[in-house]
Amino acid sequence: MLRYLTVPVTDFQQNCSIVWCDETLQAAVIDPGGNLDRLLAEVKRLGLTLTQIWQTHAHIDHAGGTAELARQLHLPIVGPHPGDQFWIDGLPEQGRMFGLPHADAFVPTRWLFDGDAVTVGNCTLEVRHCPGHTPGHVVFHSREAKRAFVGDVLFAGSIGRTDFPQGDQDTLIASIVQRLWPMGDDTVFIPGHGPESTFGRERKTNPYVGGT
Repeated sequence: MLRYLTVPVTDFQQNCSIVWCDETLQAAVIDPGGNLDRLLAEVKRLGLTLTQIWQTHAHIDHAGGTAELARQLHLPIVGPHPGDQFWIDGLPEQGRMFGLPHADAFVPTRWLFDGDAVTVGNCTLEVRHCPGHTPGHVVFHSREAKRAFVGDVLFAGSIGRTDFPQGDQDTLIASIVQRLWPMGDDTVFIPGHGPESTFGRERKTNPYVGGT
C-alpha cells in the first residue's frame, strides 16, 4: 500500500510529499522545492530508501531543490511533461527574481505524458497531464490509496494561478473537469499548498469549479 508524508518547505510553504511502498520501504519525493536537510531527515526517520524524484511542474517553489537532490543522491528525475522545459531552463532566473537560493536547471531522466505510470516499490500511480497552471504540469494518482498529488492544479477552495507565462484559466478548468473529477469524489488530493480536500467537496463548494 502507498503511504505518504507531506512536508511544507521553503517560505512558500510548498507541500513536498514523500511517498513510499509500505512493503519495500522504497520511496519517491514529489516536488522537492527546498529545505533538503529537513526532507532527508524525515526519510531517515521513517527508515525509507529514497529512489527517485517525481516532478509535477517546474516553478521554483516546487523544483528549487530538484537538481541538488538528484546530484547528492544520484537520483533519477521523473517528470514533468516537456511543456515545462522553458520553466526548467529558467530556474536560475526564477531564483534571482524571488531572492531565493540559487537553483540549477536540470534534465529530467524521463519526461512524463498523459497515461504514463510511475512505480515506487510495489505501488503504481497513474500520470495525468493537467496543463493550465503551467503547460507541462502533471498529476500523480493512486487508485489503490484513493490519493492524488495535484501540485498547483487545484486547491481546497481555489485553483492554480494562470497569470504566469503560458498559463491559461480555461485550459486549467478543463484539466480539472476532464482529468481530475473522473478519479472519483472520494479521492483525497494533496495540493501544492494548503490543506488536503476531496474532489467531491471541491465539486460542490469550490467557487471556480463547483458544479462542473
